[in-house]
Amino acid sequence: MRSIVVLFLQVLYTIGVLGLALYGFHAFWLTWKHLSARFFPPQTSFKQPPRLPVPLPTTWPAVTIQLPIYNERYVIERLIDACAKLNYPTAKLQIQVLDDSTDETLLIVQQRVRYWQGKGLAISAVQRPDRQGFKAGALAYALPLATGEFIAIFDADFVPPKDFLQRTIPHLVAAGGHSLGFVQARWGHLNRDYSPLTRCQALALDGHFVVEQAGRQAAGYPFGFNGSAGVWRRTCIEDAAVGGWQVDTLCEDLDLSYRAQLVGWQPYYLNDLEAPAEIPVQLIAFKRQQSRWAKGSIQTLRKLGRRVWESEWPLATRLAALGHLGSYLIHPLLLLLLLTTLPLMLLGVNPAPHLTVLSLASFGPPFLYAVAQQSLHPQRWWRHWAYLPLLTLLGTGVCLKNSMAVWQGLRSQGGQFERTPKFRVEAATDHWHKSSYRLAIEWVSLGEFALMLYALITAVTAMLIGKWWSAPFLLIYAGGFGLMIFVDLWQTKLGRPHPPESQQLPLDEPTPVEYKGERVRI
Repeated sequence: MRSIVVLFLQVLYTIGVLGLALYGFHAFWLTWKHLSARFFPPQTSFKQPPRLPVPLPTTWPAVTIQLPIYNERYVIERLIDACAKLNYPTAKLQIQVLDDSTDETLLIVQQRVRYWQGKGLAISAVQRPDRQGFKAGALAYALPLATGEFIAIFDADFVPPKDFLQRTIPHLVAAGGHSLGFVQARWGHLNRDYSPLTRCQALALDGHFVVEQAGRQAAGYPFGFNGSAGVWRRTCIEDAAVGGWQVDTLCEDLDLSYRAQLVGWQPYYLNDLEAPAEIPVQLIAFKRQQSRWAKGSIQTLRKLGRRVWESEWPLATRLAALGHLGSYLIHPLLLLLLLTTLPLMLLGVNPAPHLTVLSLASFGPPFLYAVAQQSLHPQRWWRHWAYLPLLTLLGTGVCLKNSMAVWQGLRSQGGQFERTPKFRVEAATDHWHKSSYRLAIEWVSLGEFALMLYALITAVTAMLIGKWWSAPFLLIYAGGFGLMIFVDLWQTKLGRPHPPESQQLPLDEPTPVEYKGERVRI
């Protein structure tokens, strides 16, 4: 019986190590592809859409900007005004504010819409009878009302630069660009320097966009639309073979972009076009965002994995696509590694040989982040990269909540779209702790506390029996879960109790609100 238990634990441990090693080596591979394209750009490739520079069109096409929002009273005015001020022919521009709000955001939207209508802009608020399908449902509902040949999408926390459309639309209308389904811009950061938490998130996002997205494009691999700061070709969305916006995953953007690429539409990523956005300042909000992305990505893998594997893409492309869709599996693998280490040590098993492979692969992500920062900030890249140790703790600490999300994604479709609150925090002097949008601490914190104790016990056990080689890895787990607990409690203490978001009044129940001197009931 003991040998069976040992074998079972060794198999689980090996699966965890090999999975994490593949993740690390994949980071090396994408970094190499990014660097190869950066220093040795290909002259021509059937996989690549037209490269810069592209000529400006003689006649600009009609464009609809869609702004899907829900209860965004702090940032919606900033977003609407930024989109209204884009440098684009007014006669060819339409703005749709897809407003599912249940608070005073409704009034702010109405006032800004009336203001810009008075300036001659074709802008309207689109309100649905219910929130069915959440963001995907709102986008699908409003598409028949759109007049544009191309659809630009911005989430509430974005501030697009004035030349956004002038730098994206030419790729979609250029000769040879007819197969482009969408163009994605790089996300920037309005509040990178607000706190160590926002600096860590900025480091991770830069790595994703600058290296991973660019690396996948350079290799000819499929990649995802990131849900915001991009432009879709309308005929691509409406292509019967693509199927339009669908509500059975929480990553409707990833889902649609993969369905489009599976039937022949091409993506294009613009690394030199930055669209700044607000990074979550509350740790609980960051964990909620990551959990939603984890669940939605795994739902997309569950939905499209077989189609990807049976597609006509080359084997390397199919494997890269499956790895991309399953990237959040790293979190249950991290958890698996922690949970199996203690019983293996107590049973006298030495998993050290496996750690050799893991230690080599673990250099992949740090190298990826360093290259991303050097690409963006050649003179001061190391200042941003110095937050890597804290990012490591952050990435380890979220593995419990993300593992729960992965499990939910494997077992179910769709689900509750839990929004990430935005507070319009841009400077260090901005405050958010007293806002009613602030999230309450979650029960998952108890699990994080238990895992912190478990990691500490495992680390102490390792040192007591002389297995010092494993102590640093185990202390990273303890530090990561401890960071979650400490920051959650600290940020909760700074705020005040408030009703949960689910208790907000429905649309049909009048609520008095006031905005810039105007008091109405919505």
